[in-house]
Amino acid sequence: MRIELTANFVKLICSEINKIYLWKFVKILLYYVHEFVHNSLKAKTMLTATISEFRRNMKKYFDSIDENFETLIVNRSKDKGIVVMSLEEYNSLLATQLELSSATNIERLDSALAKFKKGKSFEKKLIDE
Repeated sequence: MRIELTANFVKLICSEINKIYLWKFVKILLYYVHEFVHNSLKAKTMLTATISEFRRNMKKYFDSIDENFETLIVNRSKDKGIVVMSLEEYNSLLATQLELSSATNIERLDSALAKFKKGKSFEKKLIDE
């Protein structure tokens, strides 16, 4: 399901790439990837396991995390735990956090999205190398 949704999303965005500057496209893409990840995580339950279960079934958990874009919480005690996620998901979260770390970036992203939604974009030929 993840690959199909991502492919359709990329096709939709790529159809608009020639209408906006590349840097605006990257910001818009980052925003939608963040929304997709955020909504995907909200829609499903996280996996949980005790340390013993995790040790016994480590390969199963790793495969599930990698293949299904899931997050695992390994409980250590009543209020402590460890989160296990794929490197792809971790890098995505860090990139989104970095991009949204300043008020200026958030304002620029909001402005670019508002202009894009109103159709206030223009075509710009990209330089072919």
